[in-house]
Amino acid sequence: MIRITDTIAIEESEIQEDFIRASGPGGQNVNKVATAVRLRFDAGRSPSLPPDVFRRLAALAGSRMTEEGVLIIHARRFRTQDQNRQDAMDRLIGLIRQATLKPKPRHKTKPTLASRKRRLESKRRRGQTKRIRQPVTHHGE
Repeated sequence: MIRITDTIAIEESEIQEDFIRASGPGGQNVNKVATAVRLRFDAGRSPSLPPDVFRRLAALAGSRMTEEGVLIIHARRFRTQDQNRQDAMDRLIGLIRQATLKPKPRHKTKPTLASRKRRLESKRRRGQTKRIRQPVTHHGE
């Protein structure tokens, strides 16, 4: 079991890891050893995730989540497989933890009287500036 929060824990069997060759630094080693990790977590079918957490996770994950609800995380920051596995797992846990946080509801507020007065005053000043810049026309010629 991988503990995410006090109420959410996911089974290790729900996570698939594939090891692939990474690009980037590593010398000759980079062409021989599959150190990068592709972590797959089927969030859509996971019994551990409540529906509201899944919806927020899908929004946070963006293009990292497939249409079927599978979250894919690529980790190739480090040169060793173990470090990349840990990095991928940490990122998965971080994303799910972030998805558990409910956004604060927005409360509508009215602009204060002082802010309305400031806005109208700045509009008046701007209009005056524009009037001054207009070409002078002589009436009656």
